[in-house]
Amino acid sequence: MTDYPLSGQLPDQFSSLRTTIDTNFTEHEELGFQFCVMQHGRTLIDIQAGWTDRQKSAPVDEDTLFAVFSSGKAVAALVIAWLVEEDKIGYDQLVETIWPEFAQAGKTGLTIGQLMSHQSGLSGIINPDWTPQDWFDWEKTIQQLETQTPLFEPGSASGYHPVTYGFLAGEIARRADDQGRTLGRILREELCDIADADVWIGLPEAEHARCTQMQKPKAMADLGEMNEASKAAFMQKWSSPGGKGTQAWREAELAGSNCHATARGLATLMQIGADGRLAGAPFLSEDILAAFSKSRISGQNLVLPFEIDFAAGVMRNSPNFFYGPTASTLGHSGWGGSCLFADPVTGLHGAYTMNRQRNTLLGDIRPRALIDAVYESL
Repeated sequence: MTDYPLSGQLPDQFSSLRTTIDTNFTEHEELGFQFCVMQHGRTLIDIQAGWTDRQKSAPVDEDTLFAVFSSGKAVAALVIAWLVEEDKIGYDQLVETIWPEFAQAGKTGLTIGQLMSHQSGLSGIINPDWTPQDWFDWEKTIQQLETQTPLFEPGSASGYHPVTYGFLAGEIARRADDQGRTLGRILREELCDIADADVWIGLPEAEHARCTQMQKPKAMADLGEMNEASKAAFMQKWSSPGGKGTQAWREAELAGSNCHATARGLATLMQIGADGRLAGAPFLSEDILAAFSKSRISGQNLVLPFEIDFAAGVMRNSPNFFYGPTASTLGHSGWGGSCLFADPVTGLHGAYTMNRQRNTLLGDIRPRALIDAVYESL
């Protein structure tokens, strides 16, 4: 057994996870992580292990914040679900009814539910004058998305939107909210403050000292056979935000790609996907939870080399089963390995955060092994 700091709540019932954790450190390049699993809001497991930095000078603790990248898409989807619950928008509502400027260049007739399930055809930016710094200008990015021609016919397929997703969901949220709040502000005020969930889209400078150092993977991910939609998403020099420094990146609201959180914070929010409740109180009604969770498009994704069954901003577990054995579990993964999940059958909901990224697009072996060990221990 390798030597690493481990703290938190790990009952004897789940003692087999210690072997899995050790394997992750010795065989799968683990550096530091958090893992939290709850059942209907009650904490079963809440552990922190390893270090916040490559020098191994400081242990991960319960307050360490991790960049979880695309796992934040599920968080953004919960904000949109709240707006649907509040009757500010509907999943079957046409995008142009709340955002008229969107209906240009062949993007009419798309519903909010289709937009949330990566069907808009806007998987990346195709403007040759675009720069990585331009992503930090919200209005400029929104105007680009409004006027851009889709890379595939909207509504015909899903084509994963790595960065643009956060802007599409964020603009819908801003226009739907009575106060015109940003998605990140709605998240804090309507979800996180109520549940004491340490989750941020747009991280204030005062919180930066808690952030762990992220280590990039040693090799590129296998993106499969490339096409125009996947090239725009990943392969352009401007495909990802950059050039402004770490502080600016953390503070920006890039809901598709720069959420910062603890595993406990993410697990807390994902109770919404398991039973529609948050912090012991009803959050989504039964019909809205069903609309949030139902399959909206399934099959081969045009950008990621996977078959994916998308609900309204989260992935349904079948056919890949990245998040345990239940087909109807909802989940999402982030670049490098983070993930979160909610199982409506068992009531389990949880999250894994880490700082050493592997080059796995979805279904990293480390959280998969931990989640499988939890189910085997029930």
